[in-house]
Amino acid sequence: MQNQFHEIVDQISAVVLGKEDQIRLALTCLFAKGHLLIEDIPGIGKTTLAKALSRCLGLNFRRVQFTSDLLPGDVLGTSIFDRKQSAFIFHPGPIFTQVLLADEINRATPKTQSALLEAMEEQQVTIEGETRGLESPFFVIATQNPLEQYGTFPLPESQLDRFLMRIELGYPDRIAEKKLLQKGQVKDLLLEMPECILPDRVVQIQDQINDVHLSDPLLNYIQDILDFTRTSGHFHVGLSPRAGMAIIQASRSWAYINDRDYALPEDVQLIMPWVVGHRLRSKESLEELPKPQLISILHQVPIP
Repeated sequence: MQNQFHEIVDQISAVVLGKEDQIRLALTCLFAKGHLLIEDIPGIGKTTLAKALSRCLGLNFRRVQFTSDLLPGDVLGTSIFDRKQSAFIFHPGPIFTQVLLADEINRATPKTQSALLEAMEEQQVTIEGETRGLESPFFVIATQNPLEQYGTFPLPESQLDRFLMRIELGYPDRIAEKKLLQKGQVKDLLLEMPECILPDRVVQIQDQINDVHLSDPLLNYIQDILDFTRTSGHFHVGLSPRAGMAIIQASRSWAYINDRDYALPEDVQLIMPWVVGHRLRSKESLEELPKPQLISILHQVPIP
């Protein structure tokens, strides 16, 4: 698996320059059957990463630009009366795909944001009383502008909790940025990108992730982390059992792509900031803790 994973990372890195770590995290999230939130300023390459990932894995891709006037029906679909058939015909929305890019999700109203909740949790949508299944794999990549930017609506905690991981891309380093400026537009590179694997293989990997072994001491370590966030006094609200399951699934995925059928404490520590960072708030200010401070606090939990 590791050789195949390196090939995928190399292909995407040819388009998304200087962001190998973020590419690895995005693939970890996908293989873990999670959803990914990318928070950063416009123009950093969030959309390019989503397109390159879907292209390389041979997955169907749809993009929705979230705006303040977007309605839930614009995402899920709606029924329109057909005079010839004298019946309402359902027209599926862009959510009926394998990779959905919810671009600038926090520019839409909470009502429209919540349209994604059922799809992200149960891989299905209920519209006009009828439940419709979604394709497999189903992966939501949502981009979010910093909240201090004009015209944004904060994502509610219930929505944030549906994202397995949240990452930031950040500015490219000087060498990568120079290459990017020399290449200019990457549209042609995306069109030329070959498929590394087929969608059926992605589903197979997702199923195999569940076979990665977690020892009892490692499960106890994860429970200790959960308990620490609830009792240490550093956080407004501690991590939920669902957050613990997210840590487990992401750790299994990271172990699997590193050619191991067992997870280690190092796997937990590596993925933990990206899994719990958007789920925790400081008790004093109710704001998110900077990554270094969050890591230093959670490292107070003894490692088995």
